[in-house]
Amino acid sequence: MLSYSQILLRLLFAGVMGIAIGTERDLHRRPAGVRTSMFVCLGSALFTVLSYELSKLWGDENFTRIAAEIIPGIGFLGAGAILRDRAGYGGLTGMTTAATIFVEAAIGMACGGGLFKVGATATGLVLFALVFLFWGENVLNLKSCIMAFRFTTSHADNVATEIQQLLAGLKITMSHFRVSLSGTQSIVEFEADVSPSQQQKIVSQLNRQGVVTEVVPCESPHE
Repeated sequence: MLSYSQILLRLLFAGVMGIAIGTERDLHRRPAGVRTSMFVCLGSALFTVLSYELSKLWGDENFTRIAAEIIPGIGFLGAGAILRDRAGYGGLTGMTTAATIFVEAAIGMACGGGLFKVGATATGLVLFALVFLFWGENVLNLKSCIMAFRFTTSHADNVATEIQQLLAGLKITMSHFRVSLSGTQSIVEFEADVSPSQQQKIVSQLNRQGVVTEVVPCESPHE
């Protein structure tokens, strides 16, 4: 049987690992921040400890009976973080958050099992992925984002046709496509889920004399 101080150390260590990951999530304004991450790690660690302690108390040789239920249980929490994109895109958002919650549960189990070095190493790897790989994705223009494009011109028909052909060639699905009038000018607007490099291609192709181009983000990059 573990002593109270041993159990307390494992729970506190798991909580600190969760706080470390959750702080990064909060700094980037992502779901599953400090409190959620701490609770996931702490809860997983507690279930792992209870699985061992109760098995010893009741004379059950299956020490992993309770701990084994953490994996399907955490799946429901992770699924709640995954949402459909705005109408018209059919993609998913929140995949990174769901994956982070899944790993947090594993870190909590490692801490609950007394594998402090394993838990700390896994936490370091998670933070490396969330911070440095995220930075690398932005530098290499790999991260997609839903952007709103607005083109003001006097020849909307030509621009609208060119937009449709350009996006079809780039295999980009657009949404909320509309053409409207503003005085003597026509406005062509649409939204699309694009990477920075795709956005640059669209703008460079359509930005010319007589066409005013505006691009603004509708959502943060998918994570």
